Amino acid sequence: MKTVSLLGVGVIGVMLGCICLVSQRKSLFGVLLSMEVFTLGVYAIIFSVFWILGELGSLCLVFLTFGVCEAALGLSVLVSLVRGVGSDYVSGLTSGHF
Repeated sequence: MKTVSLLGVGVIGVMLGCICLVSQRKSLFGVLLSMEVFTLGVYAIIFSVFWILGELGSLCLVFLTFGVCEAALGLSVLVSLVRGVGSDYVSGLTSGHF
């Protein structure tokens, strides 16, 4: 019963992450946060499916590692953008200052 609720939380997280990702148009920080919600939702789905199957393999750990690497790369791009342009607005990327 707990795995079904974890699967539901994962599906809601994926849907919420997609909606936020589509609706963000100004701030790169908001895009990165919505991508993190999406990644955690997918991780919850993968974890609950492997829990139901009875095999908690290393795929969950590998996926979580890739999620952390994605977050670190996104944060480095955000810091580089803020240092170069002065804000995290996506409109600053199109002006050619980056």
